[in-house]
Amino acid sequence: MSFDFSKLLSVAWGGWTTTWPTELLALIWLAFLASWVGASFWQGRTKKQVMTLESQRYRLPILVGGILYTPWIAEVMGWKPLWVLGNTGITIAAVLSVAGIAFAWWGRLHLGKFWSNTITHKEDHHVIDTGPYGIVRHPIYTGLIFGMLVTGIAIGAVTTILGAILISLGMWQKGRMEEVFLSKELGEDAYGAYCRRVPMIIPFLSPR
Repeated sequence: MSFDFSKLLSVAWGGWTTTWPTELLALIWLAFLASWVGASFWQGRTKKQVMTLESQRYRLPILVGGILYTPWIAEVMGWKPLWVLGNTGITIAAVLSVAGIAFAWWGRLHLGKFWSNTITHKEDHHVIDTGPYGIVRHPIYTGLIFGMLVTGIAIGAVTTILGAILISLGMWQKGRMEEVFLSKELGEDAYGAYCRRVPMIIPFLSPR
């Protein structure tokens, strides 16, 4: 008996990625992933980084959240959206998601060669507190969390919403670990003072 690849493809490309207008949100995030991965080669040389075992504290919720966030999970489980926003609602969500992604890209470009996918101390590393880093300490996480939560709510599936929440918690945990690491590496007087001056992820809140 031959395996029917068409069924596999229909599941892989099913769900909200193939239904307009939610397909627009899928295209936005696919474009983001392609550009983000493509730019991953632009980073400085690593001097020190957090051990892999320790990093599982934030990697695991992000991984599980990412799996739940994918459109085919709800499709396989047969779960329907809790609500339907319609063209206007999805369009607004798309604009807000792009705004979040743009804020994350601003943070990455402003960070320049000091950016890394892991928690690292780059050569010549120093505290950056200008641009988006003068608004929040982790603008990349701020933008991505905002965009993913907006998309999750717009899709309306339990799995997508839960996935967005888990990814957000993973990024928050990673941010906390980064701050402990950088406070030791860059000095409490430098990085600690920055943390006491600028909010962590949500703008305009009290620092810490």
